[in-house]
Amino acid sequence: MKTAIWLYMFLFLAFFDLHAQYPVLTPFAISLGAAPTFIGWMMGIYALTHLPGNLLAGNLIDKQGSRRYIIFSLTFAGIILLLQAHVQLPWQLLALRSVSGFVLAFLSPACLALLASLSKDPVTQGKYMSGHGVVHTLASVLSPAAGAFIVAKAGFSGTFQSLGWVLIFTGIMAYLTIPKPSKLTVSQGGNNKPQEASKALPFSLRLYLIPFATACSQGILFFELPLRANGQASIMSTGLLFSSVSLGALVTLSMLFLNKYAPVKRVALGIFGLALCFYALAAADQLPLIAILFTLGIAKGLLFPALSSLFIELSGGGRLGKVFSYQSIAMSIGSFIGPIASGQIRDVISPYFIAFLLLMIILLFLPFHKKTQSVEIPAGISV
Repeated sequence: MKTAIWLYMFLFLAFFDLHAQYPVLTPFAISLGAAPTFIGWMMGIYALTHLPGNLLAGNLIDKQGSRRYIIFSLTFAGIILLLQAHVQLPWQLLALRSVSGFVLAFLSPACLALLASLSKDPVTQGKYMSGHGVVHTLASVLSPAAGAFIVAKAGFSGTFQSLGWVLIFTGIMAYLTIPKPSKLTVSQGGNNKPQEASKALPFSLRLYLIPFATACSQGILFFELPLRANGQASIMSTGLLFSSVSLGALVTLSMLFLNKYAPVKRVALGIFGLALCFYALAAADQLPLIAILFTLGIAKGLLFPALSSLFIELSGGGRLGKVFSYQSIAMSIGSFIGPIASGQIRDVISPYFIAFLLLMIILLFLPFHKKTQSVEIPAGISV
């Protein structure tokens, strides 16, 4: 439990730091002379460069534990932010964002694998996943508005420097407090043989279309919100809107009794709720934007911890590094495609409506039947 508390504290600082950039990056890119299409690529390249990191993370975390990769991600991400404070041209920002995407690719699967390995009880694991979501959401409730406030007081350069030093400090604290792998109970694949763990997962890869679709829809949201009112919306109002999403998520994340219900049912309800919210964003102009986003946050808070619990359940508690690295890969691809597609089609059709269609289709891929859990991926697929 002590390890979980330390990890939650580091995650709070890291997520606070990262989410504080959401309302800042788009106006910063515009101030450098970037066009909306370039901004879409800037946001998407961050997710694209997650992929090589995710591909490396799975086996490395299973073999060596999460500690060193958490420290690496936090420290180097902070250094990149310090460099970002001195950017003068759009392509420089694009380059640093691409490197940042690779560095931070290790953080999420490492944290989730470490948390899940602290217990073998499914309900307790579900509570750890919810705790991860609560910490993530608490940080994201405060950080967008805080980021906008820091920009108003210190400017873009001062903001990136402040956030960079916070990440470096968090990396140092993680080095001093997270126990080494030999002192942790790290899941390495349950009762499966090592060579089997490296070849296959105990469920079909098509289930990763679920995190792909949810990340794609989130990428669309993160791209579209700062560009409302033809990009003239204030940074502060955008930060408050992002915070309303997180505040809604906090509502359902705080309902720990939801962990008693089957993960697949919670995932289905969360996806359906997200789909309805995106439909409202596309078609219901008369509804208050902040109310729609708050409701979207409620669905998001229900979905994401349930999705992690679903993958733990289907994997049998083994090969967690690979399970969560594949989840991160799917989300990285979705986060890459979402903003880029949004930048290309927003003059033709509402990207929010595309997100609605995608989420409704993805409901068909949920494993409502037990036989889905026994499906294996081809033995030739490896990381």
